[in-house]
Amino acid sequence: MPNPNSHTQAKKSLTFVLKQKNEENFRLLASFCVETPDVHIHSVNILSPDIAVDVIITDAPDNLRGRIAKALIGKKLEADFCLQPVKNRKKKLLICDMDSTLIGQECIDELADFAGVKDHVSAITERAMRGELDFEEALIERVGLLKGLPLKALSDCYNDRITLNAGAKTLAATMKANDAKTVIVSGGFTYFTSRIAKLSGFDVHQANTLRDDGKTLLGTVGMPILGRDAKKQALEEHSKSLGGPSAALAIGDGANDLAMITASGLGIAYRAKPIVADAAHCAINHTDLTTALYFQGYKESEFVR
Repeated sequence: MPNPNSHTQAKKSLTFVLKQKNEENFRLLASFCVETPDVHIHSVNILSPDIAVDVIITDAPDNLRGRIAKALIGKKLEADFCLQPVKNRKKKLLICDMDSTLIGQECIDELADFAGVKDHVSAITERAMRGELDFEEALIERVGLLKGLPLKALSDCYNDRITLNAGAKTLAATMKANDAKTVIVSGGFTYFTSRIAKLSGFDVHQANTLRDDGKTLLGTVGMPILGRDAKKQALEEHSKSLGGPSAALAIGDGANDLAMITASGLGIAYRAKPIVADAAHCAINHTDLTTALYFQGYKESEFVR
């Protein structure tokens, strides 16, 4: 148990992003820092007027993250924040989960709706994402329930059900404009990752393969299954020439993203399951994916939309 009065001397950035532009709430964020006696402010940088602010602090108490979370709840402020070392904040690799991170859906749950088994499959997905089930076993079981589904259901599902989450395109475009590599690594399926990568502007995608006979799904998935360990391996491989995992920003929401998130230089839990939110360096719960740019110190004027 850390000493609640212990401090770290290294310079850190404390970034706040409000859900909505609001001058009064923005002042409340600033006042929190000013009125906290053991937070020593080095400088303040407005990233977006009345939306996002970057506070560089020194001599920060070790329990500051928990205190900020409680303060935001106490002041009823819908804002996301990130506390991290200032050094090497802008990352050279963006590696993202797809389902419920870059897109608003779980593709396998939507496919299951076409097969008439959505409730059953969704329940398994939820437990797997919470870390209550073995991911690979859960995927095999769910894919088995899709046996006999016509291939047309894949295109119908993508066209009618799948939507990009707000900020996905801007996040990818801005980081690419700053020489970062962008990768989707998903426990979902290549049919969807290939299309989402193209739509959102990501360079590379990796996922699982649904096997078929040319007309219908066979109810099996190609081996080996891409799960938690494979996501971490992808992080290591794609970051190898860029300075290693510390040069990476990883974003995800489920238990199979945990290893990738915790091994990266900045791991963000996006509207995530509790097991992920607790382990990540910071979280996005109220705002959109462009917050991952603010957390790296980008100003809104630098966003590529």
